[in-house]
Amino acid sequence: MNEDPGSTSGPAHRSWWDRLGHLFSGEPRNRGELIEELRAAQANGLLSTDTLTMVEGAIKVTELDVDDVMVPRAQIVMLPADAGFPDILDRVVESGHSRFPVHGEDKDEILGILLAKDLLKFSGHAEGFDIRTILRPAVLIPESMRLNVLLEEFRRSRNHMALVIDEYGGVAGLITIEDVLEQIVGEIDDEHDDEEEPALVHEQSDGGWLISALTPIADFNELTGEQFSDEEFDTIGGMATTEFGHLPEPGEEIVIGNHLFHVTEADDRRVQQFRVTRHK
Repeated sequence: MNEDPGSTSGPAHRSWWDRLGHLFSGEPRNRGELIEELRAAQANGLLSTDTLTMVEGAIKVTELDVDDVMVPRAQIVMLPADAGFPDILDRVVESGHSRFPVHGEDKDEILGILLAKDLLKFSGHAEGFDIRTILRPAVLIPESMRLNVLLEEFRRSRNHMALVIDEYGGVAGLITIEDVLEQIVGEIDDEHDDEEEPALVHEQSDGGWLISALTPIADFNELTGEQFSDEEFDTIGGMATTEFGHLPEPGEEIVIGNHLFHVTEADDRRVQQFRVTRHK
């Protein structure tokens, strides 16, 4: 017997009632169904696109670990505890950050966190400056911590930064509350963020490279096959300047490992770029 087309008991109508029943009985039953319902709500005008994006981001945060979004060790701007006030001030101004991990003899010995604003009291009278006296405690977390757990820890402790420790107790990376929030609301730009990250490496037609002095040593090793240590320096610029033994000028060159480093850009404070070729 055929069902009356106008009847409210047809299959299509029962499907609608089933969905409504699921909604009031605690359905959807998994995250996939929940996101599907939210997207349907957005398509029907019940949610804005921005709201949907934020809700999906909040769900995503519960599925990500710290090591999925942390800043890797090679890109962390760390400060040595034995550096003088002028050197520390230069690094702080150059980086534009507001918080800095401070280390002892090596970069796995984290002594605390420096807040840039705490340097203001020493401006003009830095005699006897000791960075250890103004450090804040460092928060250390494992790579496997979930982002939603970390966000709650940030809220509870009122900290904005944590250092990520690997299974051997070494520093693996760094994460800030901004890094977590960006997973929910999208990229957060501030006055120090460039509109687009400049490329650090430009390959040349002759097989060489133009390489920014800010290139992490680990990235350089991967590109060239070198095995330079990043224990003492994070960037190619820091390592090469030490090898020169002085602040080199454009046109100076030196052989390090299996490569020739030719300084192409530099100012009176730092090297900015090298032309690197394989040394024969």
